[in-house]
Amino acid sequence: QVQLVESGGGLVQPGGSLRLSCAASANIFSIFYTGWYRQAPGKRRELVAAITSGGESTSYADSVKGRFTISRDNAKNTVTVYLQMNSLKADDTAVYYCNTVPANIDPWGQGTQVTVSS
Repeated sequence: QVQLVESGGGLVQPGGSLRLSCAASANIFSIFYTGWYRQAPGKRRELVAAITSGGESTSYADSVKGRFTISRDNAKNTVTVYLQMNSLKADDTAVYYCNTVPANIDPWGQGTQVTVSS
């Protein structure tokens, strides 16, 4: 069973930045596209950023385009996927998760809470 571990969340003021990290217990991210998803209270989980298995192409939801950057570190035996979040807004408050795209790993990780508030 593949385990996903997200980290890096926290409380930040509007306009601030955070960098999220995601690691998988198996080298699955070297095979599949990887994405960062988020779920705000009372809302459905949504995909906000995705990156190809080789890291050559990325895509973003309109709501985060120009502010978020997804990247990956392809080490020999593991892949870490990052989400750099700049110019954060209150609407970015959510639990952030990583998974393949489409989301094939079940169960999801515990996620990391991002709260944007003054």
